[in-house]
Amino acid sequence: MPDPAVPPTPPVPLDALLARADLGLRRIAGPADPAVVVHWAHTSEMADPYPYLLGGELLLSAGVHVPDGAGAGYFDAYVSRIVAAGGAALGFGVAPVHDTVPGALVEACEMHGLPLVEVPPRTTFSAVARALWQLMAQARTAELRRVTEAQQSLATAAARPDPVPSVLQQLARRLGGHAVLYGPEGTRLAGAGPEPGEEVRTALAKLAEVVRPPSTGRLRTPSPEGPRPPSAGHTRASSPGHRVGSGPDAPAGSPGDLHADLAARPSSASDTVAGVRLVAHALGNGEGFVLGTAAPQRDAGDHTIASVAAVLLSLLTGERHSGSGAGRSSALVRLLLGAAPAEVAPLLGGDRWRVVHGRPDGRAAPDAVTASALGAALGSSLVDVAGEVVRVLVPDGRAVERVPGWTLGVSAAAAPRDWPAADTQAARALARARATRAPLLRHGDRPTALTDLVPPAEADAHARALLAPIEQSPALVDTLRTWLSLHGSWDRTAVALDVHRNTVRQRIARCAALLDADLDDPDVRMELWFALRRT
Repeated sequence: MPDPAVPPTPPVPLDALLARADLGLRRIAGPADPAVVVHWAHTSEMADPYPYLLGGELLLSAGVHVPDGAGAGYFDAYVSRIVAAGGAALGFGVAPVHDTVPGALVEACEMHGLPLVEVPPRTTFSAVARALWQLMAQARTAELRRVTEAQQSLATAAARPDPVPSVLQQLARRLGGHAVLYGPEGTRLAGAGPEPGEEVRTALAKLAEVVRPPSTGRLRTPSPEGPRPPSAGHTRASSPGHRVGSGPDAPAGSPGDLHADLAARPSSASDTVAGVRLVAHALGNGEGFVLGTAAPQRDAGDHTIASVAAVLLSLLTGERHSGSGAGRSSALVRLLLGAAPAEVAPLLGGDRWRVVHGRPDGRAAPDAVTASALGAALGSSLVDVAGEVVRVLVPDGRAVERVPGWTLGVSAAAAPRDWPAADTQAARALARARATRAPLLRHGDRPTALTDLVPPAEADAHARALLAPIEQSPALVDTLRTWLSLHGSWDRTAVALDVHRNTVRQRIARCAALLDADLDDPDVRMELWFALRRT
């Protein structure tokens, strides 16, 4: 018989159904094995129920089909057909047809190893079926809760400073066993949980070879026999193990042979060695990493939990070992060792970049997860959280669009030497966007016509001289700049600077006094704005 079709609900141990006091069920024959589980209940009075069973059922019968004077031969044939169909147990109702369970049926179930359950007269078959489905629903809820809690703990572990060991530790704890990460060459990189014996470790390493694809960017010559499972007959793979395109005309190490090797290898495989359940998952980042688990038993939801861990490890190992990740790491090291930004910029993937300042529309300050989400939306992993603002460095060729839930300020494209100025541009654009309630504002790339007419050196000297009385107070300079950009609006300036409107009034009054200027005069405002643009 093929494996029985498995319903989407988890099976229920027969012992759990027998423990229901409201049903009054009693096992009177067959093994008292706690591993016996029931997938569903089915009522049938057919003398041969085989064609109507899928496997895993608790078959319920009142013995209507039993002919008068039926002997041991009839019941032997009846029970053997139930066992052949994969039935899990037989429930026999003692009313209204029979007063007791026939002794020959008890003997047949004992001989064939089929659990026989007596259903008392007060218990209907529908009550048994309803109780079974209630237990299934409870088991399903418990499974979903366990998987959800595991997903949350794995995601939290992935955000730790040591994400890979943390994810493995969490996975081992959730599975009650051992978890290990193998590298592209089969090297054991990290492990967590109780260390299994040598036999199990060896079998798990061999199982990892069954699912490991060649890592991206390098060809691996497959063995002539193809991938071999550690123990024939025990391995279950998620895709067929046949080899494609590896005939005599395909040279070893060719792209066609590489693709054939990839197609031939399953994404996961399992085995049981020394009573320990082994599972290997190929990580989906194309780098050749494999996650292996060894647990003494297999519980509902284990595969889902391990799959979540495999996805997280795929992201972590892919990021850590990909070219872009290595480039960013190299750029950081060189900066820390004294290299200039212009020298490390090519390692980041571009020569000109835009600085984006973002602030979430809610009141809560952004955390690392929120900042990463903004970076993902903008297509960049170069993200920094600075207080209530998230700063993102985006390549010039990548479009910066609105992001729901965020207010953004975008700088002009800048070379590395001008990144500090671009950071200031983005900050000013964000302040103006918040004041005008615009979701996104960009800094203008082209200077004003007045700037074009005045030589830069003379403009800078004039700006320094004009603003000298307040240059030692950044708060006054920023307030004056924001106030002028918003046409003297107290309320909008207060919103942009995140201060009280009275604070804005006091600062502007202080600027007027120190500068000895009438800030209501449009000519004065224009001259000050010109000077502030040079700082």
